[in-house]
Amino acid sequence: MNDYVLRTNHLSKRYKNQFALDNIDLTIKKGSIYGFIGQNGAGKSTLIRVVTGLAYPTSGSIELFGKSSEQELIQARKRIGTIIEGPALYPQMTAAENLETHRLLKGIPGKDCVENMLALVGLQGAGKKKAKNFSLGMKQRLGLGIALLGDPEFLILDEPINGLDPMGVVEIRELLKKLNQEYGITILISSHILSELHLLATHYGIIHKGELLEQLTVKELNERCQQYIHVKVDHPDKAAAIFETKLGTTQYEVMPEGTIKLFDYLDAPGRVSKTLADEGLIIEQFMPMGEDLETYFSNRIGGVQHG
Repeated sequence: MNDYVLRTNHLSKRYKNQFALDNIDLTIKKGSIYGFIGQNGAGKSTLIRVVTGLAYPTSGSIELFGKSSEQELIQARKRIGTIIEGPALYPQMTAAENLETHRLLKGIPGKDCVENMLALVGLQGAGKKKAKNFSLGMKQRLGLGIALLGDPEFLILDEPINGLDPMGVVEIRELLKKLNQEYGITILISSHILSELHLLATHYGIIHKGELLEQLTVKELNERCQQYIHVKVDHPDKAAAIFETKLGTTQYEVMPEGTIKLFDYLDAPGRVSKTLADEGLIIEQFMPMGEDLETYFSNRIGGVQHG
């Protein structure tokens, strides 16, 4: 069984004398949400276009679902749903009419999928409202519905939350989580809204000027960003002893001013605070701290620019 939905091998794309993609080795595991990070012009959209067959590579190869020949890739791409450069909607049609039209264009049998898809993306109440009158969030959800027709195993989304208001961002985020966790759909999501990706992605790829700088899991990101719980109590020495005797961890550092950085229990901070309180300590400060994805990305890119 192949564990990867996408792998590229020394993939390059050159326009005249400039490489939009330069020797890219990218891997996306089945079941992951892959956050693809890069500035405008870094090569994100170019890679997506090459993977989906909208552009041809200059050199290198692509493997989709373990298939790599040209004929196999044509078939493998039928297992992909995409939104590239905004959803393709018919503005004079309703949500149901848009889905029905795309169902026919894709040759998908049966009309049941249209109502099912409206319910899945939360547009069953859109009624006769035409797509031209939809909010941006509704348009994005309809675009997702169209991309999901045919039950794709791999969803590729280019800036799907760009321009959305905060509520629209939350709606799309929750929908993508549902598609991944309940339906097992692997997702590649390109976005410059890094704080939002940090709430969604399980894996990351950082691209800069056509070069893939780094791939890492969310666990590795947290380790490199030095996520920790900032603790200030009335007796830091006693807190340190409690960490070791009651919580069984030595992953902490007592700072000169008496605060403590706890690098363990990031997923269970409540257990830490309860244990300290039960042992009679007064908790003055207790909060998660550390670099976020945006800070890490900026530092990574800054290092490249000044290296």
